[in-house]
This record gives sequence, structure tokens and C-alpha cells, in this order.
Amino acid sequence: MKKVSVIYLIIVTLVISVVLTSCEKYDDTPPFKIEGLSFENFPIIDGSTSAEPLVVLIACKLLDVDYKWEQLLYLDGSWHLRSDLPKEFSEKHLKSSQTHNSFINLIENEVDMILSARAMSADEKAYAVEMGVNLIETPIALDALIFVTNYENQIKSLTHKQLQDIYTGKIKNWKDVSGKDLPIVPYVRNKNSGSQELMEALVLTEPISEDSYEDETRIGGMMPLLSRVQEDRSGIGYTVYYYKENIVRDIVSLNTLAVNGVYPEKNTIRNRKYPFTSEVYVIIRSDLNKSSMAYKLYELLQTTTGKRVISESGYIPN
Repeated sequence: MKKVSVIYLIIVTLVISVVLTSCEKYDDTPPFKIEGLSFENFPIIDGSTSAEPLVVLIACKLLDVDYKWEQLLYLDGSWHLRSDLPKEFSEKHLKSSQTHNSFINLIENEVDMILSARAMSADEKAYAVEMGVNLIETPIALDALIFVTNYENQIKSLTHKQLQDIYTGKIKNWKDVSGKDLPIVPYVRNKNSGSQELMEALVLTEPISEDSYEDETRIGGMMPLLSRVQEDRSGIGYTVYYYKENIVRDIVSLNTLAVNGVYPEKNTIRNRKYPFTSEVYVIIRSDLNKSSMAYKLYELLQTTTGKRVISESGYIPN
């Protein structure tokens, strides 16, 4: 009887395996495709630095072009999604003007859509009103603003209030938050950058004034800021989770801090337990032709099929 039972269990296991495999093969999710789309009529897409891999992946998927993650050692060692897309096509259709410039390009109708790690800033809204333009901002993914310190720093977690006090100058020494007796050097990004706007929207109650930080601590790019913190035992800085985990990876030695005891990772961002969770947007002009390829892509990114591509890029679908 025992021998028969074992054989029975083996047969049942094999049957279940075959059924599951068949389900995977016959997935009824529609393909990531837009009828009539070609290299010639592909939309012009711009966006944040951190959204560049998603922009490239979208083009590769729609145009059936090979791609892979590759570390660019000849630059700063960061990781990028490299593709077989023609150089001329990429230069014309796939831009990475950084967050603020991409909003300006969309408002001025230089591009068809943008992918942004934040919503419009007050300055950008004012410019859109001045130009008589209305933008539609649709969240498609989740990201988060994270804080990093030098790898020698023993601090593992800070509260929201402590971060506010550090960046407003009320807390100036690491010993005041149970660290070493070292002055705190808080690094910030330039005005209107994606991470700076998130910092002011999610963490602080008011904008950081232009004259409150010296040139040495106001850094113009995300990679330079992270590199500076890596070199400075007293430093603290911020970036977005996606950029640190997918583009920077382990090329800089940094500690990522928990906030209010919650560490930023995919699960805590997905369920929004991490306090500085943010949204990633696809943004178009309200006057975009609804029969255009750009509008069809805008709609496709909001579907289940679109969410699969967003997930493949490393983002957390909204």
C-alpha cells in the first residue's frame, strides 16, 4: 500500500507540474505592442535620470530590439540598460534631460511625453500656466526618497523629525543622534532636481533656501552626491531608491538608513510602510492627439501588460 501511495503522489505531482507549465505557456496577457508603431513614428520621450532604463526598455520592447544591463566602466561605473537601438533613433526619440528640463521640454512641446520621478514643481506649474499648457500626470510606479551615510557611520535609523532637524541645522553633531562625536555634513541637491523636490515635499515643511548651503554641500548630480558622501565620514545625503538599487548598485560603499525604524526595500515601498514612498509618473500634455502613438503608449503603460514592463525595469508598478 505504501508503494502505491508513493507512486500516486509522484503522478499527482507530475500532473500539477504539467498544468502549471501549460498555464505559463498560454498566458492570455496581451503583448506589449502598438499596431502601426515604427522607428519613424515612435514618440519622443524625455524624463528623469533614474527613469532612463525604463524609457530604453519601453522602446526595445515595442520595436523588438535586444537589450541588457551593462556597467559603464568608462564613465562612472554606473549600470545602464544598453540596447541595439540605432544611435540616431535614440538621440532623436529617447532623451534623458533630467527632471526639470524634461518638464520644460514637455511644456514647450519639444517632446511628446516624459517619465518623471516626481510631479511638477511650483516653478514648473507656474511656467505651464504662463504658457497656457495643462499637463496630465498619471502615476504608474512607486519609488522612494532614501537617505545614505558614509559606510563607517554606525547609525542605522533616523526618525523623520531627526532628519528635519539635521537639514534645518538644529542637529549638528552625530553624537546627538547616538552616533560618534563628529559634525554632521548634510549634502543637498540643486533646486528643481527630482530628489530635491521630493526632499522638500516629503521630508521638510518648507523649501531649502538657496543661500543655506555652500557650493561644497549643494551637489549638481545624484552620482556626485553619493560619491561625496562615500568620501566624507560626517556626510549624509539622499537619492531615490530606484537609482541607488538599479543604476548605482554597489559601486559606492554607503549605508542606507531606515526611517522611523522602517528600512526602504521593495516590500516596504510597495505597501507604503516606508514613510518617504513616492510615485513615478507618465506625463503628457492635455492637448495630445488621442490617435497619436504617444497617447496610445500613455494608455498602454497603465495596463497589466504595461505594468509587467515597468516591473522588468526594476520599478515597482503602482
